[in-house]
Amino acid sequence: MKRNRYLISTAILFLGITTSALAQVGASSIWKPTGNLTYVDPTIGSVGLILEPTRPAMYLPNSMVRVFPSRKDQLEDQIDFFPLTIASHRQQSLFGFMPLSGEVTTENWKRSRVYDREKVSPCKYSAYLDDTDEITFAPAAHSGYFEIDFAGNTPHYLRLSILNRDGELTVDGKRAITGRETFNGMSAYFYAEVNADITGTEYRGDKKQHLFAALGNNPQKVAVRYGVSFISVEQAKANLKKEIPLWNISPLVIKGAAAWNKVLGQINVKGGTDAQKRVFYTSLYRAYERMVNINEYGQYYSAYDHKVHTSDKPFYVDNWLWDTYIALEPLQTLLNPEMEADKIRSYVDMYEQSGWMPSFAVAHGDMPCMTGNHAAAWMADAWFKGVRNFDIAKAYEGLKKNSLQATLLPWRNGPATSLDAFYAEHGYMPSLKPDEKETVKEVHDFERRQAVAVTLENSYDDWCIAQLAKAAGHPEDIPLFMKRATNYKNVYRADKGFMWPKDADGNWIEPFDPKFSGGQGGRDYFTENNAYTYNWDVKHDLTGLFDLMGGKAKAEEKLDQLFRENLGRSKYSLWYTFPDATGMVGQFVMGNEPSFHIPYLYNYTGAPWKTQKRIRMLLDTWYTDNLFGIPGDEDGGGMTAFVVFSMMGFCPVTPGIPVYNIGSPVFSEITIKLANGKTFTVSAPGSSVTKKYIQRATLNGQPLNVPWFTHEDLLKGGVLQLVMDESPNKQWGTGEQAAPPSSLNYSPAAK
Repeated sequence: MKRNRYLISTAILFLGITTSALAQVGASSIWKPTGNLTYVDPTIGSVGLILEPTRPAMYLPNSMVRVFPSRKDQLEDQIDFFPLTIASHRQQSLFGFMPLSGEVTTENWKRSRVYDREKVSPCKYSAYLDDTDEITFAPAAHSGYFEIDFAGNTPHYLRLSILNRDGELTVDGKRAITGRETFNGMSAYFYAEVNADITGTEYRGDKKQHLFAALGNNPQKVAVRYGVSFISVEQAKANLKKEIPLWNISPLVIKGAAAWNKVLGQINVKGGTDAQKRVFYTSLYRAYERMVNINEYGQYYSAYDHKVHTSDKPFYVDNWLWDTYIALEPLQTLLNPEMEADKIRSYVDMYEQSGWMPSFAVAHGDMPCMTGNHAAAWMADAWFKGVRNFDIAKAYEGLKKNSLQATLLPWRNGPATSLDAFYAEHGYMPSLKPDEKETVKEVHDFERRQAVAVTLENSYDDWCIAQLAKAAGHPEDIPLFMKRATNYKNVYRADKGFMWPKDADGNWIEPFDPKFSGGQGGRDYFTENNAYTYNWDVKHDLTGLFDLMGGKAKAEEKLDQLFRENLGRSKYSLWYTFPDATGMVGQFVMGNEPSFHIPYLYNYTGAPWKTQKRIRMLLDTWYTDNLFGIPGDEDGGGMTAFVVFSMMGFCPVTPGIPVYNIGSPVFSEITIKLANGKTFTVSAPGSSVTKKYIQRATLNGQPLNVPWFTHEDLLKGGVLQLVMDESPNKQWGTGEQAAPPSSLNYSPAAK
C-alpha cells in the first residue's frame, strides 16, 4: 500500500494528473475513455478503397511519437511489428518492436504475429498476440510504454529491428537497449529500458538489423519504456526520463486521455446520431496528427541545414501542404492560432536555413511533392485571419523567391528551368503533344509536367502573394503578382468549356479527352484528377471563371453536370488510369483534395440550397463510421479536416479570403471554444438526414440573407441560428450581392 501511495504521489508530481483521475491509476486494463474521446474510433477508414488506408495510430496531439500496428490494413490478421515512432511522409516507420515466445529459429525469427481482441484509442492500445498473449501500449510526446503479458513457460524475447537498412542496435548492460537508424539522409535514435534482465542476445538479418534480447527466467509480465530523438541516444534517454519516470502505464494513459479531451473538447456537438459523432470526433482526432513538434526540450535537429538548434519555440515538421492548405490549416488557424503561428515560424526558419520555402516540410527535409506554391495560400489565410506573430517580411521573401526563382515543375526542387522561363513570359506551362517525347531534363520521369494544374495552382498562389505584398512592405510587387494571378485564363478553352492543355506554340492540344487524357493520373496535364475537377480550380477569381463559362447560370449548369456526367468507360479502366479518383459522383471526386471546395460553389451561383443538398449527400455516402469510412487517401489530416468543417455546417473555399461558406450542419448544435475565450455556436434545431435545408438564418439575432460569414464574425463569438426543414428554400441566400467574395478586384488586405 505504501508503494501504491508513492506511485500515485510521484504521478501527481511528474505528470500533473488531476485528482479525479487518481482512481484509475493502476487500473489501465479497465480504463475507459470519457468525454468526446468516447467517440473516437481510429479504425475508421483503415481499409483503403483503392490506395492507402488510415492507420489506427496512438499519439498525443501534434507529438513526435506516433505508433500503430504495422500491417497491410485492418483486414490483415497478422501484425508485422510496432514502430517506436513514424517519420514524415507516408507513415515511414522507424525501429520495429515485437515481443515473441519460443525459440528463435531460421523459420520463425521474422514471422508476423496473429492478433485478436484489438482495442484502439489515441492514448491506449491493446491486443492479444498468438504466441505471446496481451500487449499494451501508451504514448507520451517523445516516448512510449509497452506492457507485455507473456503466456507459458517458454523462452521470451524482445525483437528490435532496423527498418531502413542502415543503423545499429546495442544492449547496454542488463536492462537497456539503444539504437540508431539512418533514413533519408538523417538519423533517428532510441533509448529503451526493460524491467527484466536481458540474459542473452542474438542478431539476425543483413547488417545485424534484428536484435533478439532474451529475457531471463521467462518472466510473465514485462514492461518496456523508451524515448526517441532526432539528436542523439543521450537525448532520447533524457526525453524518456522526463516523460516516463514510473514503471506504470496507467498515468500515461490518463494523461493522454486528458490531452485528447482538451483538444476534442474545443468543439462540442448536440444532436445527430452516435455514428455521426464517431465520424466527427475521429476526424478531429486525425486533424491533430500533423504538423509534428520535434523540439526536444529546448533543442531540435533541422534537416534543412543539418544542425542542432537551441530554441524555446516549437519546431514543426511533416506538413503535406498540397493536401492540408485547403482545410486542415484553416481548421487549426480557427482552433489554435498560436500553434499556427509557430508552424508558420517553423517554415520561415526552414527557409532561412535552406534558402527555399518548403513544399512538404517533412522531418528529413523538403519533399517537393505535388504542384503549387501553397505556403503562400496557407500564410495568407492565417495572416488575414489575424495570425500575425511571425516574420511576414521574411516569409514574403521566401514565397516570392519560390514563385519567381524556383522551378514550378512538380516533384522537383531547385532553380527555375527553361519551362519556368516560358511560364514567366507566356503565362502558362506548355504541354507536350500526345506521344511527343520530353526534352527538358528537369521534368520528372513519372510525374511529368502536369502543365494545366501547374498553371492553375500557381495563378492562385501568386494572387495570395499579391495580397501579402503590402503587409510585407513591398506594394510595388502587387501588379506583377496580380498579372500572374490571371494566368488561369490562358488555359481555359471557351469553345469546349474546359481547362485545356496548350502547346508551346499556343495551340490547343488535340486529341484531348477531358475525362481521360494525360496518362497515369492525368499527369501530362493535371494532378491525379481530370479536367472535370480542374475546371473549378480557380479559387481566387470565381467571378472571372464564371464569366469565362458564360455567366453564373451556365456555371451552375456545368456544376450540375459534373455530378451527373457518366464515366465514359468502365470503372476498371477509369481507376487503372486515375486511382486517386475515388468517392465518385458522376465526375466529381470526393476522395481527392482538389474537389473539396466544389460543392460549395453553388453558393456563388445563386443556388445555395444545392450546396446544402450536395454536402449532406456526400457526407452521408462517403464518410461513415466503419473500416471503409474515408473515400480516399487521408493525407496528413487534409480529408478529415474537410469533414470537421462540413459537419459543423461551414467551410472555407478560398484560403486567403477570410470568409466561410455555409453548408448544412449535421448536428442540431455545434459550439466552438475560441482561443480568445469566446464561443461561437451554430444552432440548427431539428437538423437531421431529412431536415437538411436552410429556411432562414440569423447571426447574433440579425437576419443573415447571404450564405457566408466572415472569420471576424466568428471571432466575435455569438450564434449563427439556422432554421432547417425538409424542403429547400430556393430564395434564401440568392440575392444579386449574396455570393461570397471571389474576384481579382477583391482584396482582403483592404478590409
